[in-house]
Amino acid sequence: MASLDDLKKRIASVKSTQKITKAMKMVAAAKLRKAQESAEKGRPYSEKMNNIILNLSNGISDKENTSKLLSGTGNDKVHLCVVMTSDRGLCGGFNSNIIKKAKSYFSKISAEDKELKIITVGSKGNDQLKRVYGEKIIENISFKESKNANYFDADKVGKMVIEKFEAGEFDICTIFYNQFKNVITQIPQAQQIVPLNNEEDENNSDESYEFEPDEDEILSNLLPKNISTQIFKAMLENSASEQGSRMSAMDNATRNAGEMVDKLTIEYNRSRQAAITKELIEIISGAESL
Repeated sequence: MASLDDLKKRIASVKSTQKITKAMKMVAAAKLRKAQESAEKGRPYSEKMNNIILNLSNGISDKENTSKLLSGTGNDKVHLCVVMTSDRGLCGGFNSNIIKKAKSYFSKISAEDKELKIITVGSKGNDQLKRVYGEKIIENISFKESKNANYFDADKVGKMVIEKFEAGEFDICTIFYNQFKNVITQIPQAQQIVPLNNEEDENNSDESYEFEPDEDEILSNLLPKNISTQIFKAMLENSASEQGSRMSAMDNATRNAGEMVDKLTIEYNRSRQAAITKELIEIISGAESL
């Protein structure tokens, strides 16, 4: 059985940890409001850009000579996966859920005997993947110094993806991230961004636009921007999901610490009572022997 001093020290240590987790929960809650607002505002823009590009592609007469970012290379032998996670931990299952989704996709690619290449955005994803897929990771990007998700960081990743595509390093690119739903629920996503998935425009196929200048010229400008936009959307969703998951995890940790303090306090009181009772028995026994 632990001594009274040991129990006192442990209670003080757990209470100190509880203060930290409670403070982290409050910080995550404050950051979540802004991150959630940014993610919700970014969704309509990215969806509308996708719809416009897909509408443009339907109006192109010579689809064989259109941009490869839209039509693809004609092969699907080399897959580039951009796995987007956080640079910081203590956020529950946020990173693990993305990695689980990515690994399931990796297994499917390997089973089909296709080549896999990985870009990790966020140190936590790289830490988990390098143990098994270290040879497949071609780039590791970290934005630890950036306080908030921003378009400039997303554009860096987007330009890297385009450069590698133009160099013929891959045929299909898919990004992995968590879509924010609420504080408790974040849904892992796998979104193909190169070539653009035509199935995404099923609900908006009836919309029609008139374009000036012609479709090819507009697409040459919009397609690279769309890749950065979709990556930026994923970063915004990840930012909100990370804070929501951290808030939930720290809330659970704070409550668990409270329960542990209660149990340790009961154990301390019982041990203290037992020690006092023992001392009284020794005093009474000594007095009776005299």
